[in-house]
Amino acid sequence: MAGPSEVPRGYRVANTFVPSRPLEPALYLVATPIGNLGDITLRALETLGGADVLACEDTRVTRVLLDRYGIANKPYAYHEHNADEMGPRLLAALEDGKSVALVSDAGTPLVSDPGYRLGQMAIEAGHKVVPIPGASAPLAALVASGLPNDAFLFAGFLPVKDKARRDRLAELSKVPATLIFFESPHRIAATLASAADVLGHGRSACVGRELTKAFEEISRANLGELADAFESRTVKGEIVFLVGPPAEEEISTAVDVDALLMELGASMPASKAAAEAARLTGLQKRDLYQRLVEMKAQ
Repeated sequence: MAGPSEVPRGYRVANTFVPSRPLEPALYLVATPIGNLGDITLRALETLGGADVLACEDTRVTRVLLDRYGIANKPYAYHEHNADEMGPRLLAALEDGKSVALVSDAGTPLVSDPGYRLGQMAIEAGHKVVPIPGASAPLAALVASGLPNDAFLFAGFLPVKDKARRDRLAELSKVPATLIFFESPHRIAATLASAADVLGHGRSACVGRELTKAFEEISRANLGELADAFESRTVKGEIVFLVGPPAEEEISTAVDVDALLMELGASMPASKAAAEAARLTGLQKRDLYQRLVEMKAQ
């Protein structure tokens, strides 16, 4: 795998070419902008311009960034469809003492992308792995959301099927932290509806769309209001969806509700037990029934 020895190593800013310093052999995980190309760091540019080998998800996407900053380094595609072939080639480059830079299409590599496999293999083989931090969609959305940020959980993409999605939301419902998800614009309305049903219509939430781009939109409201707002919208662009942590009383009440369900379920059918629990607690019978079934299956 050839490096960039035949082209100048460096990058260009404001018509000034800046030579890149030699990089030590390592796998460099380079964060790239999530939309606005001005969000790249100087260290990232130096790494992209100076690496012996540059790997990326989509060469066409990365080429736009490289051209913007006058980087002549040739990118090689590394993605889920060619990982079995390209992974060993990139590891071989590391074995040969070369520097390998890895970028995703946007944001920080290894976060919800196939670069995770390469990072694991490099660590297992004893190679140095160097993070080059920068843009991150989950963190950008979190700081703009207004939701608590002292504790947060990035949970990636929710399942596509409604039942699996609701089950996953139920699993996360009592986590005492702000929840952060990626979501497709085609599914955000359905996801908001599911989240409102499972987590409660009054729970604080936020939808970040097209972050850092020209049509950036940050919608802050409770889940019920967001579900209503997005129900009939045609949504485009990349989405980060956040849900605030449950109130303390919700966490403590959950144990009491579970105990009540098990007590009622011991003496009557699940459907009837859920109906009685709904009458006593004011919660949705459907959610209580699902919770009782889950507990009995454990």
